[in-house]
Amino acid sequence: MSSPCHVFKTGKHTVKLISVHQEDSQSPASSPPPKPLLVSAPCEEGEFPVLVFLHGFLLYNSFYSQLLQHISSHGFIVVAPQLYTIAGPDSSEEISDAAKTTDWLINGLVHILPNHVQPNLNKLAIAGHSRGGKVAFALALGYAKTSLTFSALMAFDPVDGMDKGKQTNPPILTYIPHSFELKMAALVIGSGLGGLKKNLFFPPCSPEGVSHQDFFDECKSPACHLVAKDYGHLDVLDDETKGIRGKATYCLCAHGKAREPMRNFVGGAMVAFMRAYLEGDMEDLWTLRDNPELAIPVAVSIACFQD
Repeated sequence: MSSPCHVFKTGKHTVKLISVHQEDSQSPASSPPPKPLLVSAPCEEGEFPVLVFLHGFLLYNSFYSQLLQHISSHGFIVVAPQLYTIAGPDSSEEISDAAKTTDWLINGLVHILPNHVQPNLNKLAIAGHSRGGKVAFALALGYAKTSLTFSALMAFDPVDGMDKGKQTNPPILTYIPHSFELKMAALVIGSGLGGLKKNLFFPPCSPEGVSHQDFFDECKSPACHLVAKDYGHLDVLDDETKGIRGKATYCLCAHGKAREPMRNFVGGAMVAFMRAYLEGDMEDLWTLRDNPELAIPVAVSIACFQD
């Protein structure tokens, strides 16, 4: 039997990162993607479940490359669109573009993957960070229609605006417990430091009233809520994020001592959750549920599982 912490470590698969631009056409049979993509995939021959991952506000998909590779090393194809580079408060267009990207997978994804790697779109999950978590919830709730069906929803520190009563359009939270009509299991991960101000000049990156606790409260079973006590909103990003925006990620949000522990925690929890609800293997998830202090490699302040 494998260690209960194995999902938090690099998996057995060799991984390839693939950048796909809108002007790229990999095959006459497929059209370019609606948005630029960063795709992480196992290199070994096989058929693998697929995860669509949505980046946070004003962040680049490349800032998540280490997280995406961690997930792929456990046998998942991860597709991360760059939904925008500049955006206002309204996320309606992002929701629409995320839906279009999902539909593009049907005919386009197989043509950009390594030889002998096949996507299993019958095992499809959606996930997002920060505002991308809000967009993931919106897509799962049907704010935009897709031809494919998601079987699992995951969000890390989803944010629905600046504060309760100051939600950005379209508002997702209703503040009615268990009101989300999701047709899939949901995992909500929070950061213990996300609700704290980094300094006097910037608001919290994950404000109370519009963040992970509020999203989880509106989920129905099956749903899980995990909160890493000593880490911040951007600690899921790569160890080094370059450029002006990359440097800003170290200044805007309260953060832990290092990013790697939080990133491995988030990646491992997502792997355990997808194994449970895409592949029917509940062992890793139940290990986290039954022994969170022993199984999870960071201190958690909340570990709630609704079966």
